[in-house]
Amino acid sequence: QVQLVESGGGLVQAGGSLRLSCAASGRTLSSYAMGWFRQAPGKEREFVAAISRSAAITYYADSVKGRFTISRDNAKNTVYLQMNSLKPEDTAVYYCAADGGRSPITVVAGSYDYWGQGTQVTVSS
Repeated sequence: QVQLVESGGGLVQAGGSLRLSCAASGRTLSSYAMGWFRQAPGKEREFVAAISRSAAITYYADSVKGRFTISRDNAKNTVYLQMNSLKPEDTAVYYCAADGGRSPITVVAGSYDYWGQGTQVTVSS
């Protein structure tokens, strides 16, 4: 069992930056591939970024490529999402998730075993 807690969300102007953190407890994070997803009001949850267990592989949604960076510190049991050049369309609740399966990374929400409670990111124009 893994418990995930996101933090770092908030209100920022367009063009600004935020850094989200996802702290894990219960089991070592190095056993899991990790992902970030987001859900805007009235929309389905969508994939944002994923990182493999060793951080050797990362993958991004086209909408955030070049602006967001996913990273992890397994010693601190924490995953990060650095978000730069934020746009109003990035406004959403952001969730981190842990995947204990065999794939290095996955973009499919249904493949993830554990989810955090989410943190709100609001980007004003």
